[in-house]
Amino acid sequence: MGSAASISLSHPDSDKILSRATRELERLENIFSLYRDHSTLAQLNRNGVIDAPPFEFLECLGLCGTINRASTGLFDPTVQSLWQLYAQSYSQGQAPLSASIQETFSRTGWDKVLIDQNRVAFKQPNMAMTLNGIAQGYVADRIATLLRNDGLTDVLINTGEFAALGGHPEGKDWPVSIDTGSGIEKDKVMLRDRALATSLPNGTFFDQAGLVGHILDPRTGKPAPARRHSVSVTAPKAALADGLSTAICLMNKEEADQLLGQFPSAKMV
Repeated sequence: MGSAASISLSHPDSDKILSRATRELERLENIFSLYRDHSTLAQLNRNGVIDAPPFEFLECLGLCGTINRASTGLFDPTVQSLWQLYAQSYSQGQAPLSASIQETFSRTGWDKVLIDQNRVAFKQPNMAMTLNGIAQGYVADRIATLLRNDGLTDVLINTGEFAALGGHPEGKDWPVSIDTGSGIEKDKVMLRDRALATSLPNGTFFDQAGLVGHILDPRTGKPAPARRHSVSVTAPKAALADGLSTAICLMNKEEADQLLGQFPSAKMV
């Protein structure tokens, strides 16, 4: 996840409020970022264990576990070591060897993560986790909570995923555009006290030819063919919408319907 975010609000103390929100965003980046060496996630990936993990890290992992179970394992943050293998191999102009894929694949699986309030640890060496499929939504929720506690309403938060507190100050719902994978559909969704997340199965490719997508199937360890150009989900919380949209990238319609049936407050748009 990156640190870019936007918040739309009108308030006499907006500068002070935005400053607090920016500090909170920075604090959360230092928990969830894959790319900051000192972040909680980076330390877990480097050392295989984190003692006394932050509450936010545990809360996000708890939701990961819920979506992992509901999706029968298709939402699996432990594919990061596979992602690194594919990225490194294709950066050198070739696909990874089958033996390398199988060896790395053996080091994935949500059941290989030990989580309790005092410790998060991998059960095998050289595992790695990514929270890119849920953390942007989680951060949007945390910023929303901060602003709500400041007494704000009618705010739209964009951390890459969207969270709306109330509606637009003009009295309507917040209009949000969606990247469909082939273009931007302007004002596709109207939000009020609700969140929206969009995943693009073909948003990134490992190879220069644009044939090998970045979505990895946790069942096989291999890139999954895109079933849709994009997946957008609305839910009361952005983290839930984010995680569900990530999982649905790997699902057919029946599987997606079964998953969403377990979360009646969420829906595809």
